[in-house]
Amino acid sequence: MSVLAIKRVYDAPGAGDGVRILVDRLWPRGISKDKAGIDLWLKDIAPSDALRKRFHGHPEDWEEFRAAYAVELQGDAAQAAVADLHERLRDGPVTLLYAARDEARNNAVALKMWVEAG
Repeated sequence: MSVLAIKRVYDAPGAGDGVRILVDRLWPRGISKDKAGIDLWLKDIAPSDALRKRFHGHPEDWEEFRAAYAVELQGDAAQAAVADLHERLRDGPVTLLYAARDEARNNAVALKMWVEAG
């Protein structure tokens, strides 16, 4: 498997980013498609709106969020998106893009941990 990295969507694209995949359900505020340099938007791999809202602003519930998100990733739509992600990883580096301010606890970090553990 190739390198799987994470980066805030607001950070400038880098030469080593490979395929840049937005893994948020909502388009990031204040950034155009051109400036973001997004190659693919996998909405179905993002946490549900209910899960996102439940844990927004509650970093102390990180482990609970990760567990609930892992369950959501088993759904049919999410599994199709996961298969797409794995296929792209076979071809080269992938950077998961997210908009959250918290760089340590967000859905891209949780997704990377889940992919690498699986």
